[in-house]
Amino acid sequence: MNSSQQERPARLSVGVVGAGRVGPALARALQQAGHHPVAVSGVSDASRRRADRMLPGVPLLTPAQVLERAELVLLTVPDDALPGLVEGLAETGAVRPGQLLVHTSGRYGTAVLDPARRAGALPLALHPAMTFTGTEVDVQRLAGCSFGVTAPDELRLAAEALVIEMGGEPEWIAEESRPLYHAALALGANHLVTLVAQAMELLRTAGVEHPDRMLGPLLGAALDNALRSGDAALTGPVARGDAGTVAAHVSELREHAPGTVAGYLAMARATADRALAHGLLKPELAEDLLGVLADTADTADTDPKGGER
Repeated sequence: MNSSQQERPARLSVGVVGAGRVGPALARALQQAGHHPVAVSGVSDASRRRADRMLPGVPLLTPAQVLERAELVLLTVPDDALPGLVEGLAETGAVRPGQLLVHTSGRYGTAVLDPARRAGALPLALHPAMTFTGTEVDVQRLAGCSFGVTAPDELRLAAEALVIEMGGEPEWIAEESRPLYHAALALGANHLVTLVAQAMELLRTAGVEHPDRMLGPLLGAALDNALRSGDAALTGPVARGDAGTVAAHVSELREHAPGTVAGYLAMARATADRALAHGLLKPELAEDLLGVLADTADTADTDPKGGER
């Protein structure tokens, strides 16, 4: 690939191996930038329907056939399946010299593509920091979306150009930092869904008819404040040191939703630690609060008969 191609890739034929939620959306975004989806592979009926909906007219083929047709191949399979897929494609001779091979795993950098690189492929790791639904809205959400990018020095410009063409913003992640980078995203995004779902269930139990309407403005403001101010945005009974309120919360949760107690206690302890470290929680109040959290944690670890779980 020459320098002009690295600065702005030519219009490429695009293939997708793994028609989950991510691959068809990225291929559609590349199509809108002038590239040409030519083949897609999918295993489940749901993935085949998704590919047909997002990439109408693009044939469904085997992974080897996808690589045979495409100059740019998106490997959008689950993280644990990626190493075996790459090794299999390389061993069977499906990889062609000069072929751009792009995976979208947050966990891995380009080292996982080494078998394909030895076969002459050009390896890129482009991970969109976005949650996907498998619908057209995913393409719209790529506008301004950050991509965690890892690439060899000679392919950095090509990687950057592809991300920008998909509407994203490249953020360079070192090979050795990929697992930590991915853990940070999972901690923030995946666990947020669990917390919100639990909060809505509790509000329904408390008699709130439309918990989504109640939580929407509150959570939107909390997220905005946190992104702007970090730990300074902490509010609520833990940050204030209201030990009695926290104890009441735990008592109610244990009665109405015991499955949420462990998560509440873990997050309360983490919040108390951060509030104390940043001077938001007064030390004299922290002692009582941490005592309550310790007592309730001990109670949670004991079964109703007094034995240890």
